Amino acid sequence: MAGQVAAVSRNETYSFSKPTRDSITLLTGLGIEGDVHAGETIRHQFRMTYEPDLPNLRQVHLMHEELFDELALKGFDVSAGQLGENITTRQVDLLGLPTGALLHLGERAVLEVTGLRNPCSKINDFRKGLLGEVFALDPVSGDFTFKSGVMAVVRQGGIVRPDDPIQIELPPLPHRPLERV
Repeated sequence: MAGQVAAVSRNETYSFSKPTRDSITLLTGLGIEGDVHAGETIRHQFRMTYEPDLPNLRQVHLMHEELFDELALKGFDVSAGQLGENITTRQVDLLGLPTGALLHLGERAVLEVTGLRNPCSKINDFRKGLLGEVFALDPVSGDFTFKSGVMAVVRQGGIVRPDDPIQIELPPLPHRPLERV
């Protein structure tokens, strides 16, 4: 399986959106150099107040560019970095990956997928009504499908740029489905 990096983003301060960049540098075990969410322990602004010593399983946020096309059909104009993701992908079924999948980006960077991004109400502050479009209710099972990307940790650092290839390495069977982190 292969895909491509569509865009890369980072922000030094807490804000909902992240500006796109020409490149980002992934740091092993930490996240993205210069990004507010980089660190060994949790950096999610809300969670830091009550779980400050938990490992940071949300070092890098990836989102599939195809979601923007889906949202455009529903009247929402969204582009790379605006929903807070660090890496926007193309032709990668992020939501179909199992926990522990490895994403090889560019020449040497490797990410390990840790789980689904849990969308928060700030999405509605960005675009009213958008929160309801980034998850769907399965009418048969009653389960929610979260569509706002996946979270990962950096297993091997490196520079990542738009148009870099993404190679996917699946973990050994049995695969564990993604859960919210």
